[in-house]
Amino acid sequence: MKTHELRQLSVKELSEKAASLEEEIFNLRFQAKLGQLSNPLRLRIVRKDIARAQTVLTEKKRSEKTAAPKEPAK
Repeated sequence: MKTHELRQLSVKELSEKAASLEEEIFNLRFQAKLGQLSNPLRLRIVRKDIARAQTVLTEKKRSEKTAAPKEPAK
């Protein structure tokens, strides 16, 4: 998945996407250990997609914190 596609998702959708990718990589690793993995390159692709999703999720969370209005000091 491309980064610009991930940036269009909400924080909740990004969390769900990252969770589904984690589940997919678990299944791919399991298949690899059993010798049933048809496309070994898929492991690398999914790992990078997880990193992209987590990076965009972190960026969005940080931007929400800085965009929150602050109370004036008394």
